[in-house]
Amino acid sequence: MCGTDGNHECACGTTATLEIGRAPHHAAAAALTTSYGVEGMTCSHCVTSVTEELSGLHGVERVNVELVAGGVSRVTVASATELDHDDVVAAIDEAGYRLADPPR
Repeated sequence: MCGTDGNHECACGTTATLEIGRAPHHAAAAALTTSYGVEGMTCSHCVTSVTEELSGLHGVERVNVELVAGGVSRVTVASATELDHDDVVAAIDEAGYRLADPPR
């Protein structure tokens, strides 16, 4: 059972945002930003799992998750280069969730 982490209540049904990232290696480097819909996320533990998996992909600088418990959460990834779609799908799958729509 998930509890609270001080910022996000588990399975509350409201929108919560958590952003985890690494500082870019070069401050002037422009990041590409891609947004994905992810189904099945319900709590801050889900957010952490997806964020950790996506952060492990080569070139990822920052991951932001807008949690919509029980709906389609919006996951935005900033990266130094374009990410391979299959790698993103595999990372989300590894975290235990499913890509809901094509990237934007």
